[in-house]
Amino acid sequence: RSRFISFITGFSILGVTLGTAALIITLSILGGFEKEIKDKVFGFMTHVQVQGFQGQTLNDHQKSVALVKEKVSGVKGISPFVAKEAMIRAGDNVDGIYLKGIDVANDISQTRKYMKEGRYLTSNSNDESEIVIGGKLARKLNVGIGNVVIVFGLPKGEGNFQPRAASFKIVGIFESGMAEYDDVFAYVELSRAQKLFGLGDGVLGYDVLVDSLTNAGRVASEIQTLLGYPHYAHTATQLYRNLFAWIELQKKPAPILLGLIIIVAVVNIIGTLLMMVLEKMQDIGSLKSLGASQKGIQQIFLLQGMFIS
Repeated sequence: RSRFISFITGFSILGVTLGTAALIITLSILGGFEKEIKDKVFGFMTHVQVQGFQGQTLNDHQKSVALVKEKVSGVKGISPFVAKEAMIRAGDNVDGIYLKGIDVANDISQTRKYMKEGRYLTSNSNDESEIVIGGKLARKLNVGIGNVVIVFGLPKGEGNFQPRAASFKIVGIFESGMAEYDDVFAYVELSRAQKLFGLGDGVLGYDVLVDSLTNAGRVASEIQTLLGYPHYAHTATQLYRNLFAWIELQKKPAPILLGLIIIVAVVNIIGTLLMMVLEKMQDIGSLKSLGASQKGIQQIFLLQGMFIS
């Protein structure tokens, strides 16, 4: 019934609580950060990406898509794309972009989730060319929904240095929170990108969505074997190796933190029990004189330690 002992016991519990809370919060932040990064990276790049070796054009993409869907298990979706560096101009403002032409009808990217203004690309039969750009790029170009921009692209082919230009109407602005995407990425319909880069009916790669991230490596390997040269398949983890290695590095100290919290908890509990023994020495002597066994008295303090734990 000693108030001092009750205070010390409560203080010990509070110390262990704060230490454990700090560990849980830290691990939760790291886990949430990792999930957010993965969601955005995989949302823009998908789980597996197939490209032409050294940027070669891939022909007969309809046949390749059908073959992958039929022969490779674990594939939830596959979509051809054309993606190249280009220049974008709005008035006197000019900037470099990574222009990606997508098959809107079969698009599997998660970009539409991050739309801030306007709408995402739609399959339309009219002659109007539409473009979706990142919020940071829109602010740099000082443009908004409905504005027209000019995109300059360099057609593929050796010795072909005459750029092509095409006008696009901004129909949507996305905001992912990652500057690497918001400042650079722009999306147009696949046929518009093919025409701008002079690819005819060819594409530069395929985005592949798998049913489970753990299957990404196997799916990439099977696609590589199935389609062969000049196809080159790699996972988003391989493409962003440094980023994911950094995330894993952030999680390395977790066992050390856990060990330190356990040590602090043990020291707190031992200190509390020792103080309790010193405070209760007369009571212990009285109990022993009344016939209490040493084991029985030890169990009292063990139960107190377990209660604090």
